[in-house]
Amino acid sequence: MPYSLKDKRVLIVGSGSDIAAALATDLLREGARVTLAGRNIERTASAAKALGDAVRPLSLDLSDEESIRAAADQVRAAGGLDHLVSVATERANGPVASLERGALHAAFDAKVVGPILLAKHFARLIAEEGSLLFFSGLAAWRPSPGLAAMAATNGSVSALASALAVELAPTRVNAVSPGVIDTGNWDVAADKQELFRQVAASAPARRVGDPSDVSAAARALLVNPYITGETLHVDGGARWS
Repeated sequence: MPYSLKDKRVLIVGSGSDIAAALATDLLREGARVTLAGRNIERTASAAKALGDAVRPLSLDLSDEESIRAAADQVRAAGGLDHLVSVATERANGPVASLERGALHAAFDAKVVGPILLAKHFARLIAEEGSLLFFSGLAAWRPSPGLAAMAATNGSVSALASALAVELAPTRVNAVSPGVIDTGNWDVAADKQELFRQVAASAPARRVGDPSDVSAAARALLVNPYITGETLHVDGGARWS
């Protein structure tokens, strides 16, 4: 049966990312009712305002269970949800010998512990045929030096999606695993364009990704009521290059 996103209530956690903005924009275009959540309510409100007056901001800190519980209480009072999407991330990159415990905790809070707590407090609020959608990433399948923590957190996301799909059934739980996507996250690279050129040359798709590619994949998982426990790779085939 065709499933429309029109009038569906979607909460996006991780309001500051380019991918969150692209997904929210596409969801609004399809008639969804979007709420953006982030730990800095001022920034979250600004991001919501940039998308239009219909987008609601919500304070939610993935490192603080009380914050997650309070956000769930607000969503419950507003009538519940159809879909929850978490694109939140924290970086703990660098050689293992240089990694700091605090950064590792922040990375696991954003990608692993936080999503578990989201499931704990929000799963009961998800409507029939709704879903939870988390974000994994290429590093879990194509590890490289300096990305051990990223590989561990992203791999955990996919394992979590499969486990929660079984435990929370019939609520669906899936993951999206982006590759190299042209977002502001890469602005810190010494030569962003050269990096993108190298990635495009080696990937079967012969280009880097765009936030719209990730948004399309995310929406495909949201609308298909027969997909659960899966990780959808949006990496241009980079796992195989």
